[in-house]
Amino acid sequence: MRGLLASSIGVTCAAALALPLTSPAAAARPASPASAGTAFASTASANTAAGAEARGTAEALGSTQSLPLAPLASRDRTLAPAVAEQGLPRRDVRHFSLVGVVWNDPDTVLHGSVQVRTRAVGADTWSGWQDLETHNDDAADPGTAERTSGRVHGATAPLWVGDSDGVEVRVRAEADRRTEDTARGSRTATASAPLPTGLRLELVDPGSSAPAPNTREAAPAAAPRAVVPYDTAPSGEPGAEQGAEPAADPAALDADAANAGLAAPGATEIPELSRARTERELFSLRAGELTTQQRAKPYIGPRPRIVTRRGWGADETLRERTFVYTKKVKAAFVHHTASGNGYSCAQAPSLIRGIYRYHVKSMGWRDIGYNFLVDKCGNIYEGRAGGVAKAVLGAHTLGFNTNSMGIAVLGSYGTTKPPAAVVKAVARLTAWKLGLYGANPKGKTYLKSGGGNLYPKGKKVRLNVISGHRDGFATECPGRKLYGKLGSTRTTAARYQGR
Repeated sequence: MRGLLASSIGVTCAAALALPLTSPAAAARPASPASAGTAFASTASANTAAGAEARGTAEALGSTQSLPLAPLASRDRTLAPAVAEQGLPRRDVRHFSLVGVVWNDPDTVLHGSVQVRTRAVGADTWSGWQDLETHNDDAADPGTAERTSGRVHGATAPLWVGDSDGVEVRVRAEADRRTEDTARGSRTATASAPLPTGLRLELVDPGSSAPAPNTREAAPAAAPRAVVPYDTAPSGEPGAEQGAEPAADPAALDADAANAGLAAPGATEIPELSRARTERELFSLRAGELTTQQRAKPYIGPRPRIVTRRGWGADETLRERTFVYTKKVKAAFVHHTASGNGYSCAQAPSLIRGIYRYHVKSMGWRDIGYNFLVDKCGNIYEGRAGGVAKAVLGAHTLGFNTNSMGIAVLGSYGTTKPPAAVVKAVARLTAWKLGLYGANPKGKTYLKSGGGNLYPKGKKVRLNVISGHRDGFATECPGRKLYGKLGSTRTTAARYQGR
């Protein structure tokens, strides 16, 4: 609404400035039909041009359609009236590629099913029903400024459906069925819990494609600007930085500067390094924090190639401007995004932009929740802003975000085996990032719970240095097939570190 208001004001001003200045006497005289028609056409033309420019800008940056769900008539007569069903019938909508459902209270669990079907742009047929993962347990820790901002919502995991312009959705509460008269075959059912309040369908257009990654090695960047320390409350709301010229957007400059020494300002990727150069970089980045043993024998994997936020096309005006850090990185939690596997690796930047917008605009987070993302071709992407070599506080493992990092593999890996390129990329990334902080990928560590459904707040929990999301929270994430690969990931990462 704010953007629309600003655009409307801009259109009005543009039209007003386009009109010639006249004397009061001339202004008082009625215009002839011909001149009135010319003036109207001129104003309409200015409005049309300005409107087209505004639409082009919105399409480039992406957009979100938020549609409230309404009760649906249940087709199952055996269900009691308490079993709720909400949704939207088939309808035409603006282009979108990512879909999810959100609700008011982030602490309310949706016990039931969420299904969507979509129509691809230019097609007449509709897809089959697709399930959305209702237990989306990636979140900021309880009590943190991000969690208590008042903007956070409950949500399903988002689903990537590709370029679409038609949608239908149904949300159904889970029911407890019980047979009352076996002889006559009659039965009744009662709902175990009502649906959450404020259910809305979120349709995300990730915007235009990201720039092609720069494969040339970049020169060292200038020193970064001051950033916010751990536990400093974020200021402002997402999207507060409006009106800056794209080439000089302060938030984008800050995101670049956070990677100073690793890539030049404006770089679309951080290049991979040899082991020897990575060790020299370690001494440069953490010289005053290394132990005598680490200086004598640094265990760190060669730095992998990482696509920067600029490389995947992040709109830095969406997120909160400041960065928040923890003290170190003691563990890595591996996730999957549960967004489906129907994307190509060329579409991965679009998928990440969609998840980013969904996390910030739909779910109310300060930035994308994960510290890193990996596509099914093994490409590694910078996630939450603040610097890939730094201990950036994420929102990925509820209760264990402090002193950890979150790596999300794009896709769903409950029944699908992750490609070898994925396992290798996660091993390379963890070998490098954990090595910056002296952590052994095959080892164990203790993290203090911030509160969750497995461990109470304040409990010290012994975890694998490379853990799955389900190790810190009762969830299916990162999917059975990906979780089963974590053992080999730990071994490979340790080998990359020279252990």
